[in-house]
Amino acid sequence: MAKGSRQAAWEFFGVELKRRREDAGLTQVELGIRVFVSGGYIGQFEQAIRKPQLDVARRIDESLQTDGIFERMWRSLIDDHRYAGYFVEVVELERSATKICECATSVVPGLLQTAGYARAVTLAANPFVTDEYVEEKVAARQERACILRDATRPEYWVTLHESVLRPPVGGAVAMAEQLEHIAELMRQRVVWMAVIPYEVGAYALMAEDLRLMEFDDAPPVAYTETAFSGTLIDDPAVVKRAQRAYDLVRGAARPPEASLSLIESAAEDHRRCASTT
Repeated sequence: MAKGSRQAAWEFFGVELKRRREDAGLTQVELGIRVFVSGGYIGQFEQAIRKPQLDVARRIDESLQTDGIFERMWRSLIDDHRYAGYFVEVVELERSATKICECATSVVPGLLQTAGYARAVTLAANPFVTDEYVEEKVAARQERACILRDATRPEYWVTLHESVLRPPVGGAVAMAEQLEHIAELMRQRVVWMAVIPYEVGAYALMAEDLRLMEFDDAPPVAYTETAFSGTLIDDPAVVKRAQRAYDLVRGAARPPEASLSLIESAAEDHRRCASTT
């Protein structure tokens, strides 16, 4: 579904929600109380400013007795083939997040990836696919990164392990460009980044990546991912444990100024390597 038609479909979702709510004799605040979000949030759904999470769509169906229509519409609209099924909802959530915190132990986070880096990562995992497939994945990743250029962009906190900086992903030139891109975003204060140096040794979350997302009118969520699956977590107790783990990781990292120097130094190393080959 094209971007324009997808937005039009979400607008229909909002119009239908408003009609069903009013038919039930409920105000936005009253429906919000029933589905555990604010009345303002219901208004944003109706105006297609924000998209509800799946569990909210289900509770709307239950409250308005709509026989699953909003869940079915949600599943239809959220089904973006450019992303793995377990990641589609995460993409929608990051568009409305006010704060995103990531811990990356092996790969540059998707929101920071350059086209060259994203292309190399995609090909490494999918060596027999067509060029069209690769470019579609790269374009989708670049589209996601647009949220960092919006006037209402989220606070973006990233903690990387130094091992992410060293492999020449896509070649030395592509890797240098990737690190220079990150350094520039740091200087522009688009991203707050800290690097865990090798000498730290063991650290929390060293076996997995983690993403935390916060919102204006919804509880925070956590997301963990392996090579073949991902898990979106909204259990408050588990999210709190994830937040503590992220705090421990951040505490083990170098401060931003020293991290920027390390990233710039790694970029220079890749440039030197490229010039000698």
